[in-house]
Amino acid sequence: MTSIDDVSASSRVLHRRIELDGLSIFFRESGPEHAPVLLLPHGYPCSSYQYRRLMPALSDRWRTLAPDLPGFGYSGTPDPSGFGYDFDAYARFLGRFTEALDLREYAIWLHDYGSQIGLRHAIAHPERIKAVVIQNGDIYEDALGPKYETIKAFWNDPSVQTRQPLEAAVSEAGFREEFVGEISPRLAERIPPDLWKLHWPLMDTPVRRAVAVGLMEKLKENLEWFPRYQRYLREKHPATLILWGPEDGYMPAPAARAYLRDVPDAELHLLEGAGHWLLETHFEEAVPIVRDFLSRQLT
Repeated sequence: MTSIDDVSASSRVLHRRIELDGLSIFFRESGPEHAPVLLLPHGYPCSSYQYRRLMPALSDRWRTLAPDLPGFGYSGTPDPSGFGYDFDAYARFLGRFTEALDLREYAIWLHDYGSQIGLRHAIAHPERIKAVVIQNGDIYEDALGPKYETIKAFWNDPSVQTRQPLEAAVSEAGFREEFVGEISPRLAERIPPDLWKLHWPLMDTPVRRAVAVGLMEKLKENLEWFPRYQRYLREKHPATLILWGPEDGYMPAPAARAYLRDVPDAELHLLEGAGHWLLETHFEEAVPIVRDFLSRQLT
């Protein structure tokens, strides 16, 4: 018979730190030490906190690991002179993190900025990637949504005026808009204000604000990587689950379907009414889909 203590231990999320290249890195971990691994790089404007519910929901069968990227969450903030704060630097960080934890193979969750970082990591280490779960991560330029227009205005004409909306987005009000601005009021009630009320004070430093704006600026350079991401999926053909919230102004439903061009046998699930943060609003629908996929692909 399984005791309450056994169940509690299996679903416990540990909050840990590791020194990595002189930098203190915070990460969350759950599940048995020797279980198959799911790696969870986070998106913007969040941290490993976005996976706080998912991790214990999978921990009976899988080991989940979610680091806070440098300059986010509870991890350290290296001086910009020593850390690039671009997608290449974050992909190298993810490689160092997995090496430090001696992770040999794993599935990887691709969401928001984490999709750009995670795919660069996968391209560098294809032998490690057992499967991918894609949640609202864009890699098809022709399928970008209308909310990209503000960022494109800066790309096309960098100026004080076009940069101002990017700076304004890096604020408590801007963070709140990212989480609840595109979904119905009924669904917005499911999203805890902790996501912006607790995270914004962690981000409200000159370096971290500059990092957040800088990553939006660097998304233009990231477009050059889109064909490489697509080629990786097409040639390596990892087992793929596409779990998508279509109410997403940056990445609407066509951005999800576009993946089928390169991985036509991917499992595609569009969760009706969900937006960019479907693990907050459609958690009960999402978890069985994820568990079913992992049970077949990550054993």
